[in-house]
Amino acid sequence: MRGYGWRSGSLRGRVTSSTLLVVAATLVVLLVAVDALFGFLATTQTEDRLADRVQFAVQLDRRNVRADRLVRRLSGAGIEVMLVDLAGRQHTLGDFQPNLGTPTLTRRLPSGALLTLYADTEAIDATRSTLRMLMLIAGIAALAALGFVLPVTIRHATRPMDDMAGLSRQIALGERGKRLTPERKDTELGRTAAAFDSMLDALEGAERQARESENRSRQFLADVAHELRTPLAGIQATAEAVLQAPQAMPAEERERMQLLLVRETRRAGRLVDDLLSLARIDAGLGLHREPVQLRALCEAEAEHVRLRDPDLMVTVAGQEAMVIGDAQRLGQVLANLLDNARRHTPPGGAITMTVARRDVHAVVDVTDTGPGVQPSARELIFHRFVRHDTASGGAGLGLPIARGLALAHGGTLTCEESASGALFRLKLPLWADGSAS
Repeated sequence: MRGYGWRSGSLRGRVTSSTLLVVAATLVVLLVAVDALFGFLATTQTEDRLADRVQFAVQLDRRNVRADRLVRRLSGAGIEVMLVDLAGRQHTLGDFQPNLGTPTLTRRLPSGALLTLYADTEAIDATRSTLRMLMLIAGIAALAALGFVLPVTIRHATRPMDDMAGLSRQIALGERGKRLTPERKDTELGRTAAAFDSMLDALEGAERQARESENRSRQFLADVAHELRTPLAGIQATAEAVLQAPQAMPAEERERMQLLLVRETRRAGRLVDDLLSLARIDAGLGLHREPVQLRALCEAEAEHVRLRDPDLMVTVAGQEAMVIGDAQRLGQVLANLLDNARRHTPPGGAITMTVARRDVHAVVDVTDTGPGVQPSARELIFHRFVRHDTASGGAGLGLPIARGLALAHGGTLTCEESASGALFRLKLPLWADGSAS
């Protein structure tokens, strides 16, 4: 049996770990992006401040402000200044120590002096470090909170999966008939639950059919054993009586017992033939299909009944109808219908076969002058080993075989309401290219 190769690890664990990994990666990317943006903005802001101080220095130089005063006015707020005048003297404020790693800006003033501005980034770096630390702590806290909340959320979201597993266990323990019955079938879980319910319906239906088939098979075997027991017992008893008969037994009595033995043997043979026919029908009967003139076939089968039982009046009426089918099997259907009618028609009665064309079907009505069939038994008589009249003999297989053969030809066989006697109606598809003769 092929499977999908599902990994049997915890679904919630995989979803939780995958989600945490995605969130962690997102936070790292966000941290790097914010840090880079902060650095870019800080650098841009520092460069703007230096540019503003240069513009201010140019204005002061044009006013002929002394070098020391100019340096003092430009210094402060994280900016150090060094001015080199035309004489080469350096002017700074206090204990000036230029940091070569900080942003600088150098310009030549209108007076010719060289101005260099240094921006102190220690405050910005400290702020940037603090921001990084805060973001790191916030990210770790967010991951921790997410790791606590996410399993609870996923457990709630995947509760339908637990319901499905619980229902499967209940059904495995024999509690049939329960279903998930989702409120909405337009969602992923709703579609899954609906498909699961459909699968359960199919499985339970198959199980029910298998159980019914098994019961039918058991009943069939029991009926077969019961039906075969009578002729076999008769054959055995008659054979033993013939063997044990004295030599002085009258010839007429011996001949009667031999005829009885032959009769019981034929009865058992007919039953075996009927069982074989049912088995072939159940297995899918192979038919030798050819054009068949239905009325001519009815005439042939009616003649057999006339020869067998001259006291009955068997007539065939109606028009010719051409069908496609197995002539031998269709003859078996008609023979079974006539045999059923003969068994239930009293001596001197009549059996009529009427052939007609109705739309795209050929219809054969077989009627008799017997007692008829009660409405409640009109479908029951097509069940196997069911006898409507036990006094008429037979194993109760003729009508089921006839219906099975009719269905194999794409037709139907039913017992219809009749004013007197019984009416059996055989309906077969007409041959599209056939015409009445």
